[in-house]
Amino acid sequence: MRALLSVSNKQGIAELGSTLADLGWELVSSGGTRRALEEAGLTVTPIESVTGNPEAFDGRMKTISFQIESALLYDRTNPEHVMQAEDLGIVPIDLVVCNFYPFERTVADPDITDRQAIEQIDIGGPCMVRAAAKNFHAGITVVVDPADYPEVQDILRVGEVPEDFRRQMAAKAFHHTAEYERAIDFFFSGG
Repeated sequence: MRALLSVSNKQGIAELGSTLADLGWELVSSGGTRRALEEAGLTVTPIESVTGNPEAFDGRMKTISFQIESALLYDRTNPEHVMQAEDLGIVPIDLVVCNFYPFERTVADPDITDRQAIEQIDIGGPCMVRAAAKNFHAGITVVVDPADYPEVQDILRVGEVPEDFRRQMAAKAFHHTAEYERAIDFFFSGG
């Protein structure tokens, strides 16, 4: 099993990573999340090892790639997709743990410039979250809220994540991305 962890809010991520590692999961991560996991003594596969590309443009490009999005989007219940993924060397990602850059907190400062606000618009995170949420029916779990980590850990300790829980997490993920986009729209439209 493989988990991709990429969070702005690091609360609880080391504990979740530790549980995953204890259960034999491979942890894939980038940037600050990777450092936090490694500082907790965990072995982490750098995202560059999966994408084949370095982090670039001050971290603007790191998780968006054919390899990552394919690992999240191919339908594991479709034999043709499974064969195609194997032919392309796509290794599945079974769990995405992601929360976004703190846009709302940043723009709460009345002196914030557009340039500063723009730097807090997360692109890769919402892309991964939406891809994982879209494919909940095929076995992928997406987690956007650190408050859900304990329940996720409890479920994983017992076994496979049930589809109804994956659906619940997918709904929460889509709500999270919608609220994030709404905050960006509100800021730039002068709301």
